[in-house]
Amino acid sequence: MSASSMRFGICHETFQGSTLAEACRLTREIGYQGIELDPSVLAADPTKITANERAEMRRILNDSGLQYLGLHNVLKSKSANYHISTPDLSLRRRSWDYMRGIVDLAADLGDAPVIVLGSGAQRNAIDDMSPAEASRVITEGLAHLAPHVESRGACLLLEPLAPHLSNVFCTLAQTSAAVRQINNPAVQTILDTHNTAGETDSIEELVRSHLPVMRHVHVNEMDGSFPGNGDYPFGRLLHALRDNKYGHWVSVEIFQFQIDGAVMAQRSLSHLRAQLAASSA
Repeated sequence: MSASSMRFGICHETFQGSTLAEACRLTREIGYQGIELDPSVLAADPTKITANERAEMRRILNDSGLQYLGLHNVLKSKSANYHISTPDLSLRRRSWDYMRGIVDLAADLGDAPVIVLGSGAQRNAIDDMSPAEASRVITEGLAHLAPHVESRGACLLLEPLAPHLSNVFCTLAQTSAAVRQINNPAVQTILDTHNTAGETDSIEELVRSHLPVMRHVHVNEMDGSFPGNGDYPFGRLLHALRDNKYGHWVSVEIFQFQIDGAVMAQRSLSHLRAQLAASSA
């Protein structure tokens, strides 16, 4: 795999304050091939986006010249609080119903989307529930939702989060075990570089061990800033993905916005391409 053949995408909230059309234009002009969306940026309650609004968003994405990748940050909402492992059964049911609505939104906006389930605050073990019990509840909820995800042609990704961000599913080993237990191709996992803080295996071993259930990759520095703003060894990661014949997307996800989004997007892509080219030499 050459530097030109690896597919790079970016999360659209990088271009803060931009319309979807403007974010797509900037993404393409900078040189990315794909774009993924944060539903909380699209609407206060993304599940209530109308059919006409969804059709217009899909048209914008189709006309952009980009590949629509899917949704992330899916349990964050400006309109309500959700929690998928809470002992409060009423809230838990509402939260999984909301997740079902997010699956429908993702599929309505384009074909074969990924849906990244991170959202530590909305899945943590809380009150008297142990992390083990919360993990069990989430796994059961995903197993119940999986047939609907599959029917919509989507793929839901259980994301391992760094231990300082969540007390459940903090490593790829844990999310991969849940994926294998669910045993439905519509539920897979994701590698996010800044969420590898709890891992003990090398980057190369993480890729090799979990590639069969790893459907997406998010890249950022360990502090959540843009690639190239720190010292994360992206060359090693990209080399491992290439050598293990990873065939999906590498998408830039930035959490710190101290400088202009377009500048960060450009610097990120340049850094990643340089790292991949160097690892190919």
